Amino acid sequence: MTEKEYAKLVSERSPKSPIWRDCLGAFSVGGGICVLGQALMEMYAALSLERTQAATAGSMTLVVLSALLTGLSVYDDIARFAGAGTLVPITGFANAIAAPAVEFKTEGFILGVGAKMFTIAGPVIVYGTVAGVVYGLICWLWTIL
Repeated sequence: MTEKEYAKLVSERSPKSPIWRDCLGAFSVGGGICVLGQALMEMYAALSLERTQAATAGSMTLVVLSALLTGLSVYDDIARFAGAGTLVPITGFANAIAAPAVEFKTEGFILGVGAKMFTIAGPVIVYGTVAGVVYGLICWLWTIL
């Protein structure tokens, strides 16, 4: 079988992706998460928090809600429908940390929850920190030149 024949066979047998439904689900759920975040920020600002503190409190609330929904196995159902719409916002990062912790809780708190919690999120934290340092160095060099 040649490569062209194999590619034709794969394209014939592969299920067709409902791209418009997937895009609409990702857009609506991702947008809904962002609207919820904005509403939380406005609520915290109305409770007399400064703008930066209100934004921080809103982000923290989204992280807690995401971890709670992950623990209750609801976040997976939302992600199955919305796809990338749940992964892009800050809630996706909270889910990436909470999901392995929930999955490996039977192995105990140290070797299960504690060790596995950062298997997915660890590289994100490391590369985010390194990127921040590199960006800071570039900005610093830009100001002194």
